[in-house]
Amino acid sequence: MGLNSLRQLLADGATPGRADDDAVRRQWWAALAVLQNDFLLPLEPLTGVWLAAPLPALFEPRLLQHLRGWVWAPDELEALLTPVPALLPSEPAQALAASDAAAQFSRLPLTDDDGTDPLLLVITPRLQVALAVDGSAGARRLLVRFEPAVLSNALALVHERLEDSDRQAAAGLRQQLQTLGSLHSDPSLPLQFWARLAERLAAMAPSVTLQPLVSSSEPAPQSKTGSNGELALLEAITHEVRTPLATIRTLIRSLLRRSDIPVLVRQRLEQIDGECSEQIDRFGLIFLAAELQRQPQAETPDDLQHLARTDLGALLQQMRPLWQRQLGRRGLHFNLSLAADLPEVRSDPSRLETMLGGLIDRFSRSLADGSEVHLSLVEAGTRLKLRLHCPGGDPERDLSDDPASQQELVGPVLSWNPTTGSLQLSRQATQQLFHQLGGRLTERSGSGLTVFFPTC
Repeated sequence: MGLNSLRQLLADGATPGRADDDAVRRQWWAALAVLQNDFLLPLEPLTGVWLAAPLPALFEPRLLQHLRGWVWAPDELEALLTPVPALLPSEPAQALAASDAAAQFSRLPLTDDDGTDPLLLVITPRLQVALAVDGSAGARRLLVRFEPAVLSNALALVHERLEDSDRQAAAGLRQQLQTLGSLHSDPSLPLQFWARLAERLAAMAPSVTLQPLVSSSEPAPQSKTGSNGELALLEAITHEVRTPLATIRTLIRSLLRRSDIPVLVRQRLEQIDGECSEQIDRFGLIFLAAELQRQPQAETPDDLQHLARTDLGALLQQMRPLWQRQLGRRGLHFNLSLAADLPEVRSDPSRLETMLGGLIDRFSRSLADGSEVHLSLVEAGTRLKLRLHCPGGDPERDLSDDPASQQELVGPVLSWNPTTGSLQLSRQATQQLFHQLGGRLTERSGSGLTVFFPTC
C-alpha cells in the first residue's frame, strides 16, 4: 500500500482543487501552525501519536517531546532522522529539550510510489485529524479531515502498510493507540479549524492601498484597521521565518549526533544551529509582541492563570552556558552574579526564558567586540532586581529609543538603528512583554537595563 492510497482516501468526497503549488504550500504551513498552536498545544495532558511524510511536519518542541511519531522519509535522510540519544546533563535545558524532542520520532522507509506531497496524521484522545496536499498542477488542494470513519480507515491503511514494511513499527503504533483509550473529538472542531485557518491566511496576504501624499509636517493619521493590518502582516512574516528554521534546526541537531562528522563540519553545523535558535526566539518574541498589540484588552499579569512560582536564579544558572556561547560568537563575554538564598517570583518560566534571551540580545547588539555583558540578580525589598549592564562601558551610551540613540520606531513593535541596520523590539513592546510576565522593565541612559519581579 503506497501513501498515495492514503491521500486518495482523504480526498474522497473533497472539493476539487484549483490552487497552484505556491498557494497550496502556503495553506499547508498555515494549517500546521493553526493545528499546533491553537489546537494541540492547549491539550492537557498532551499525549498521542503522529505520522508524517516525507519530512517531519510538526515543529513545536513541546509537541515533539510528548507525542510519539513516525516519519516516512527518503533513504538519503536516514542519518538525519535517526533517534537522538540524550545529551550530557551539563547541557542547558533548552538543548536537552530539543534533543528529547528529536528522539520521539522514528524513520520509516519511503518508496518510489509514495509521492512527495506532505502528509500528516495526528491521533490524541481529544483530537484526531489528517492533513495532506494532493492534486495535479493548477488543481492543487489542501485536505483536512476530522471524520472518525475517514480517520479509522486511514489508520487501517497505515497499519496495513506497516505490517508489510516494518512490523516492529506496526506493533509500536498499536501499543501507542491502545494506551490512548477511548477517542473523542468536539464536533465543532472542523468549523473552528477552518475559521482560524482563514484568519491566518488573511493575515498572510498583505493589502496594497494608495495613500495620498501629505505635505504637512504632521504625521498622517492611521486607522485602527490599518494598524491591525500591519500587525497581522508582521505576525505572518515571523511565522514564515520561524517555521522553516525550526525544521532546519531539527534536522541539524539529528545530524550532529553522528560520530563520523569532521570537526570543521561539526563546528559549522553547530554555528548554524545556534543562529537558527537565536532567530527562532527573536522572531517568536516579535510575534508575541505583535499579538499583544492586537489585544489591547488583555488581562493584567495578576489575573493571568499561567503565571506560576518561578525560581529565577535557577533559571539564569540553567541558561548561562547557552548565553555564553551566543555572546561568544559575537566576541562578547558574559558574567552572571547571583545573590544567595533568593526567593521565588511569579512568572511564566517557559516564556521568561525566551524573553530574557531576547533582552540580552537587545542589549548586546551594539556592543563593541571584547565587551563584557554583566547580569546580576539581587533582592530589592519585596522584589528581585535583575540588572543587565556593561561594566566600564561608555556612561553616555543611551539604550532608549529616543533620537540620541539613533533608534527609529517601525510601527508599535519594532525599532531600527539606521547606523547599524539592527532591527529589534521597541522599548514599549519589550516593556509590555515583561509586564505580561509579571516584571517591570526600566531603561535609563548609561545604567543599562533593569527588570523588577515581585517575590512570592
